[in-house]
Amino acid sequence: MLKQKVETLLSDALAEDGSLFLIDFTITSDNKINVVLDGDNGVTVQDCMRISRAIEHNLDREEEDFSLEIASSGAAAPLKMPRQYKKNIGRKLEVRTNEDNYRGNLTAATENGIVIEWKAREPKPIGKGKVTVQKKKEIVFSDIKEAKVILKF
Repeated sequence: MLKQKVETLLSDALAEDGSLFLIDFTITSDNKINVVLDGDNGVTVQDCMRISRAIEHNLDREEEDFSLEIASSGAAAPLKMPRQYKKNIGRKLEVRTNEDNYRGNLTAATENGIVIEWKAREPKPIGKGKVTVQKKKEIVFSDIKEAKVILKF
């Protein structure tokens, strides 16, 4: 019953701000509620506070004791949803698939998959030496084991 009520409160709170979306939601056996959010424009502390208040103020601790944790998806956390890929177009990704690993710029994200591009050094077709070539790979979401944004400092 608690899970259904929290799901309803959470979806109502997220509906108020269309740029936020749910990444993960769990309730443990001892009523610890964990919510992980992401947003098209990032997630602020105020966003987390607003979602937390929308849930906490509508639950009765006299009825059921609980703890609530609202967090944003970390910068180094793997991408899980197609919407996260769309917001990261133009950034450099490291993508692991069943066949290979790729590191390149995310240039497109559709409902089916992504496109990444990178430069590679390959032997010249004729003669000695190497030449830099532009590579491109389309990867469907079902083939992606893990994808992370490569952070630059």
